[in-house]
Amino acid sequence: MEHVAKKTAFPLRTAPITGLLSKVGRSIAAAAVISATCLSASSSPVNAAAARVYVVQNDRGGYISDRLRELRNLEASGRRVEIRGQICYSTCTMLLGLPNTCVSPHTQFGFHGPSKNGQRLSPDRFDFYSRVIAQYYPPKLNAWYIKTGRNKIDGIYRISGRDIIRMGVQAC
Repeated sequence: MEHVAKKTAFPLRTAPITGLLSKVGRSIAAAAVISATCLSASSSPVNAAAARVYVVQNDRGGYISDRLRELRNLEASGRRVEIRGQICYSTCTMLLGLPNTCVSPHTQFGFHGPSKNGQRLSPDRFDFYSRVIAQYYPPKLNAWYIKTGRNKIDGIYRISGRDIIRMGVQAC
């Protein structure tokens, strides 16, 4: 069975995720105004859940806190994540760091720095949330994001799925 996640409107790995959820929940630093779809925890065995595929199509991002919950649920379930839509922007890109994620070479990824409903954050909060986001990227993408990608506040940097694959993410 396949689950398809679709978006239509603009908008510290496993152990630290719980602490980050409370910090992010108190102070929602949104990369966009539309919240991400959250997965509910599965009551079925992990093996059965892993057999299902979670397909991401045209996801424009959302709130970091919502995406962290989604990441936690996907990681716990062991489900394969396939990013196959035309776009994966903003917090959607955090899915790239899950162990069972693959991407289509035709998907366009969009990166920018964290904000709160489009408003700039203080330098310390900007750095904190940038690092929360970047920890979900493979090493080459992480380094690029911290050096360059997070500094785009107005608009986004676009990177092709082919280039994301070259940075260490599995191709679908």
